[in-house]
Amino acid sequence: MIDDLRTTKKNPEDPNDPFPQAEEIVNASSDSEAGGNFLGMSAGQRFVIVILLFVLTCILGSFGLILTEKVVLPFF
Repeated sequence: MIDDLRTTKKNPEDPNDPFPQAEEIVNASSDSEAGGNFLGMSAGQRFVIVILLFVLTCILGSFGLILTEKVVLPFF
């Protein structure tokens, strides 16, 4: 076991290593935060989703107001 210490230290990417290196833990946490991928989407994709939700909310809200006759369209 003691003879094998040098070889295990030279090979830090051992898949059987139960204790990952501290640098690997820091890199893994900073990669997920720095990437900005929320739900696997980029910033542009999230922006498009938000715009579509906003337009859908406006359309459904307008339809609800017309349906309940709180707002009357001028051409009816």
